[in-house]
Amino acid sequence: MYSCFKDKVGEVLLPGDEFSSEADETISLTETVKAEKVVCGPGLRRNGDQVLVCKSGVLRHKPPSMFWIDSQQRRYVPAKGESVIGIVTAKSGDVFKVDVGGSEQASLSYLAFEGATKRNRPNVQVGDLVFCQFIIANKDMEPELVCMDSSGRANGLGVFGAGGFLFKVSVGLVRRLLAPQSDIIKDLEKLFPFELVVGMNGRVWVKAASVQQTLVIANLLESSENMTAQQRHALFRRVAQGAL
Repeated sequence: MYSCFKDKVGEVLLPGDEFSSEADETISLTETVKAEKVVCGPGLRRNGDQVLVCKSGVLRHKPPSMFWIDSQQRRYVPAKGESVIGIVTAKSGDVFKVDVGGSEQASLSYLAFEGATKRNRPNVQVGDLVFCQFIIANKDMEPELVCMDSSGRANGLGVFGAGGFLFKVSVGLVRRLLAPQSDIIKDLEKLFPFELVVGMNGRVWVKAASVQQTLVIANLLESSENMTAQQRHALFRRVAQGAL
């Protein structure tokens, strides 16, 4: 199965395409053949001995054996452990309702903040932005969020967003921004100093020294989605020459 995936890396796949392990079943009389495991990422789903493609896009590979479908998906499907940017929409007793861009709103307990107790409640208002993490994301249950890690520390999670600008991009661009040593982030850092929060649900919050610089960075991020590296470098160079 591993060789079947390797042959298709970089090609466009459609929902319904399948990979079977039968194609790799070879018998060698001189040496032992060890089957390599395949780790399925977003867009791929195991079904017995087969791997099915469940959304359209380009097949990507990360050594040693990670494969996923890179697509321009805009609708977010919650997944456990992912960090997202949510908007508080309502207070319901001891629980906040948070819009994360999915098919339904998620719940966030007031005790899911660092240092929060029944007497010391966090100051969260309707309309606030929260950077939080899913602890429950199941199609049969209501999604549940927390604003602290497993050790009870905030670690960057919580209410934020004063004075910044929030906008939405595709999930594919989010993965590129969150990748280690992201080229887009490196190029932006050469223009202006700024703060950036990226959620896996496609929401991006940015804040620079002025409103003009904030809007420039937001426009550059949105424009980078469908550009090649050469086009992006040329655009950033023109902006730097005009800004200096």
